[in-house]
Amino acid sequence: MAMTGSEIRESFLKYFEGKGHTRVASSSLVPKDDPTLLFTNSGMVQFKNCFLGLEDRGYHRAATSQKCVRAGGKHNDLENVGVTARHHTFFEMLGNFSFGDYFKQEAIAWAWEYLTGVMGLPKEKLWITIYRDDDEAFGIWHDGMGVPAERIVRMGEKSNFWMMGETGPCGPCSEILYDQGEETGCGKPTCDVHCECDRHLEIWNLVFTQFDRDAAGKLTPLPKPNIDTGMGLERLAAVVQGVTSNYESDLFTGTIRFIEKISGRTYGKNGEDDISIRVIADHSRSVAFLVGDGVLPSNEGRGYVLRRILRRAARHGKLLGMNRPFLNEVCGVVIEAMKGAYPDLADKAPYVRKVVESEEERFIETLDAGLKILQEEVASLKAVGKGVIPGGVVFKLYDTFGFPTDLTADIVKRDGLSLDMEGFEKAMDAQREKARESWKGSGQEAISEVYHRLSVEGIATKFVGHEGVTSGRSEVLAILKNSQTVEEIGEGDEAEIIVAETPFYGETGGQVGDAGVILGKKCEALFQVTDTKRPLDNLIAHVGRLQSGKIRKGDAVGLQVIDEERRATEANHSGTHLLQAALKKVLGEHVKQSGSLVNAERLRFDFTHFSKIEEEELARVEDEANRMIRMNVPVETKVLPLTEAIKTGATAVFDEKYGETVRVVGMGEYSRELCGGTHVARTGDIGFLKIVHESSVAAGVRRIEAVTGRGAVTHVRHLEDELRKTAGLLKIGPLETADRTEKLLRRERELEREIETLKGKLAAKDSGDLMDRVRQVKGVDVLATVVEASDVKTLRDFGDKLRDRLRSGIILLGSRADAKAMLLCLVTKDLTDRYHAGKIIQSIAPLVGGKGGGRPDMAQAGGPKPELLEQALEKLPDLL
Repeated sequence: MAMTGSEIRESFLKYFEGKGHTRVASSSLVPKDDPTLLFTNSGMVQFKNCFLGLEDRGYHRAATSQKCVRAGGKHNDLENVGVTARHHTFFEMLGNFSFGDYFKQEAIAWAWEYLTGVMGLPKEKLWITIYRDDDEAFGIWHDGMGVPAERIVRMGEKSNFWMMGETGPCGPCSEILYDQGEETGCGKPTCDVHCECDRHLEIWNLVFTQFDRDAAGKLTPLPKPNIDTGMGLERLAAVVQGVTSNYESDLFTGTIRFIEKISGRTYGKNGEDDISIRVIADHSRSVAFLVGDGVLPSNEGRGYVLRRILRRAARHGKLLGMNRPFLNEVCGVVIEAMKGAYPDLADKAPYVRKVVESEEERFIETLDAGLKILQEEVASLKAVGKGVIPGGVVFKLYDTFGFPTDLTADIVKRDGLSLDMEGFEKAMDAQREKARESWKGSGQEAISEVYHRLSVEGIATKFVGHEGVTSGRSEVLAILKNSQTVEEIGEGDEAEIIVAETPFYGETGGQVGDAGVILGKKCEALFQVTDTKRPLDNLIAHVGRLQSGKIRKGDAVGLQVIDEERRATEANHSGTHLLQAALKKVLGEHVKQSGSLVNAERLRFDFTHFSKIEEEELARVEDEANRMIRMNVPVETKVLPLTEAIKTGATAVFDEKYGETVRVVGMGEYSRELCGGTHVARTGDIGFLKIVHESSVAAGVRRIEAVTGRGAVTHVRHLEDELRKTAGLLKIGPLETADRTEKLLRRERELEREIETLKGKLAAKDSGDLMDRVRQVKGVDVLATVVEASDVKTLRDFGDKLRDRLRSGIILLGSRADAKAMLLCLVTKDLTDRYHAGKIIQSIAPLVGGKGGGRPDMAQAGGPKPELLEQALEKLPDLL
């Protein structure tokens, strides 16, 4: 019986463990410290700094099964997904890597042995491609592995010189292809390994990484040559299981059976249905894993790519007759199938399904309306023989109805139409002028190379500021000035100081860096620390300015954190943990942290929630957090291996990068989180937590801002002071303010109504007086006059009274207010076929320096030249 996909994954990792490789867990789909990538798209992404010689992980051989997404940027397979048998947005890449250890000989030999020996693939069905001038690789394949020369094909840079992105590690590569037989090919006599058909299927790419490519295209030899290989698990599973489509392997069949069940369609009976089923089967994997790694649907950056994938799947569900949210259910099937390899995804299942369902519901609300507009546009274009959807329509569908452009293109493709992308981009550019794009690269700055160099040289900082420590002594290991290492700094220099151990907390995990001072020998040197950052896990840099004296590399120094600020920050950080626990209890387990900021003044907590939080709910959250504070339980910290820590039920942050060991911060039975920050000793030390603001920051993401301890007391006192001042103005007690204010507002509304009534009576009287000014122009009653009106509403009310009295005619009124002119034109219904109020206003308004317009029966305008009103009104008879 053929191996399952899960068994193949495990056999690959075990095989390379037997060759001295360290099994390394898949990294997140959201790349860390790499601004060139939207998503992790290959196994080598997490090892980029190892290839560049900037990071030493303690091992030089690694093997992974890496989750990857290719649906945006340079590596984008989205349009082909569902149409072909082998393209996916999400896939797993099996890979073995060498960081300056073995090279081509071992990489080729092990790949051949694994495929032909372990997997049992027939040697005669395997073809090899190499870079055109890589004679070394040819020799190993031909002489070492015994591959006939006619099955080793030399190819050019496009196919056999690999680059991760526009910049970064690269080198020649050798591909292993599997011949699936003539029946899977294109049938052309010229069909060979160069052909784009499915016959010769690439299953493994061996990259001999020798160079680093910069933005100018220059290739620089790496310190040591490396090996980076990648093999799609889905393709290998299909080959091993004897099927010619990845979707027929066991990695997909369970999902496809479920889609058949909920749609009532049968896979393999209808070509169009099959495409839709494959799209949903693939996209559900991307959606589940992206949301699981902390990406949320949005109109920008990674969130927009997720939205495109999710909505494309939803639209294909509609083509299968599913007019309700269904993708969240399919994601549940995916999670169940993948939980053995990715147990963390199973923990996030309720959250993933909630996010997906919420986005599906949002799309369903606008889908039908958008489709109607698109169908009308298609029909009108086809009627006149045109084949391009205007850019303005494409933009409206995108901006108002949430249709990604590729979804619109997908829909109209069946009618043989295309999109005016140039017009769409112009509309997008106009929108971007109002709101700049939020995603700039990966969302994180690339870490300066100098820190990696220091780390490789063995320079590291130990943080000793836990357990309330705010002072200590240490040795200066490095000094950075203008991102360059220097031996010493003098008075007035701005620099970064790195020491062997420090009580200063480096900014990470949402907690800001500490401030304080570093003192040199005999306190002659004083370095004012304004910020502390943590560019790498093992490096802490103290940023500031030398106020006096000199500090040299190797000096012994004293370090002192501003104690009061640290204590306040600790209270806010611990308060954040209790706030999250309270939110989960009140709102539900779907609450997940999606961002935070903790400093001495306040705390800010962003979390997933899919509806507005009611005042009563917010009060319960605050009450629950303060109840936990009053229990005054100890805050306990344990350092555990990551896998063991997760088993304790500790909450982890989606996009946080954790090491092999982590700190688990527990607060009694209420809260347990993975956290490297500083905290109070007991929950009672927080004192008091007060929520000051709650808002929405993105679709499905809410934000709470709060204060604790002294900050909370200060905030409440400020509220009390404002209440007392207001009560003093009203000459009542503070607790009577709301009742008295309500009465005053009610009285104000009554008076406003009285004023409006009086205005109406005055307008009626004045309108009667003004009827004497009506004159006839070409048999039409015309009234053009200046009246007293303080605002547009009053002017319109006045105009309505005059029109009622006039019954048939044209009225042009002018008024002055706030040094501006106001114009109103009214044409009675019986005359709108001859005279247009909007056109009259368009002609008159420029005379007062303004512009305006409106309907045939009513139009208005304004202008900055009220002194010209009379002259403007006199033009009406001539205009008519």
